[in-house]
Amino acid sequence: MALTKLPKRGLADNSVDTSKIEDGTVQNLEFADATITNAKIADGTIENAKLSNSSITIDGSATSLGGSVTASNIGQIHNVEWQSVKTTDFTAVAAEGYFIDTTSGAVTVTLPASATIGDTIALKDYAGTFATNNCTIDRNGHKLQGITENLLLTTTRASVVLVYVDATKGWLFTDEHNVADLQIASYTQATGGTITTSGDYKIHTFTSSGCFAVSVLGNNSLNPLGGPNTVSYLVVAGGGGGSKDSGGGGGAGGFREGRDIAPSYTASPKNSGSGLTISETTYPVTVGAGGADQTAPNASAKGNPGSNSIFSTITSAGGGGGGAGGGQNCATKQRGENGGSGGGGGSGPSTIGPGGTGNTPPVSPSQGNNGGNSGSGTGNAGAGGGGANATGSNGSSPPRTGGAGGNGIATSITGSSITRAGGGGGGGFEGGGGSGGSGGGGTGGSDSDTSTAGSANTGGGGGGGNGTSPDSGRAGGSGIVVIRYKYQ
Repeated sequence: MALTKLPKRGLADNSVDTSKIEDGTVQNLEFADATITNAKIADGTIENAKLSNSSITIDGSATSLGGSVTASNIGQIHNVEWQSVKTTDFTAVAAEGYFIDTTSGAVTVTLPASATIGDTIALKDYAGTFATNNCTIDRNGHKLQGITENLLLTTTRASVVLVYVDATKGWLFTDEHNVADLQIASYTQATGGTITTSGDYKIHTFTSSGCFAVSVLGNNSLNPLGGPNTVSYLVVAGGGGGSKDSGGGGGAGGFREGRDIAPSYTASPKNSGSGLTISETTYPVTVGAGGADQTAPNASAKGNPGSNSIFSTITSAGGGGGGAGGGQNCATKQRGENGGSGGGGGSGPSTIGPGGTGNTPPVSPSQGNNGGNSGSGTGNAGAGGGGANATGSNGSSPPRTGGAGGNGIATSITGSSITRAGGGGGGGFEGGGGSGGSGGGGTGGSDSDTSTAGSANTGGGGGGGNGTSPDSGRAGGSGIVVIRYKYQ
């Protein structure tokens, strides 16, 4: 008969070793409390396998008694491994903490592109300079505190701990110190025109009149690297029309540009050096029309002027019409009209037709150039209209050749380099009509060719008509307004 119970006094010391005990058969209830002391158990005489619980669980993983395990982050705050000091933009990694030194400039911390609940990141102002050079927290597609905006740390000695929760709230701050003025890094938001993007910049292009409506304003004073409350602009007026019968070419529409952030794009030499400060309001935008064809029966009629283009405080003047041709011998009629760029002088039997004056009214930098003078002597030809980058060329005496329009100027405000505001070519005879200036200027007419209009939305001047079978002086091209700003 098996012995199921054995009194303690019936066993000699050390007479029962592990070979005498089946696995798991010794249980707590078999012994009165404190009846087996350490002195009664030789080292190693009871193996783990003989115990009903032979392992412990640490951080979700079972580990055998007597085994070894490394418990990560023990003694660390918020379960993060602190990294060396960061002085430039970087992408954060979950379970890491960062000391950020903005002494030399603002720093952007980009959060991980993917995140799961419990991911933790800590940030700390290392040098006490967040108030001078901010730290931007780029949400990288996730929400921050439940909103779809980047956030700013702008307080000296600020520190935060971010923990990812879910798609609804995104990253939440679970611990904040010295962040009473935590700010949303807002960027300008607006509507109007045709909207495109180039990198971090949004571009509104107006090819006809409309409105630029600002609904959210960038906070430039808080985030100099992020959302400025200024915009870059390009305002080009309508080009002047050419005159008929060896008349002068039309002057280009005034060209005015201002870039708010350098070197966000390659600006023209006409760049004023600064953009425009805007507010949350609606700005009417006027895109000037080009001067119409000159079809009047009277050959001495001058070309029609272009119309102004306007955005906010910036007005570009319409191009001057070309001076009258048709054999007039009157400098007043032959004279090209003043404007953003001046119209070219018209031909006459002997009197030189002077070009119109550009940059009228005057602004700095200059918005345009003068038109050329017609040729001298009998049967001279019309001159080219001025362009944004050059004066129109003079017409010539026999062989009677129209003067070329002045060249326009290029800017990359829309994301690619485009030349605009070229002057129209003067009308000629057997020597040919003047070529249009680069940037949309129309060509002058001749014995074998008719004149052409300035190109739409370039502000190019229209070409002067020919002198043999007088064709019309051609229309100037319409203007354009472009507004550019940082949106992310």
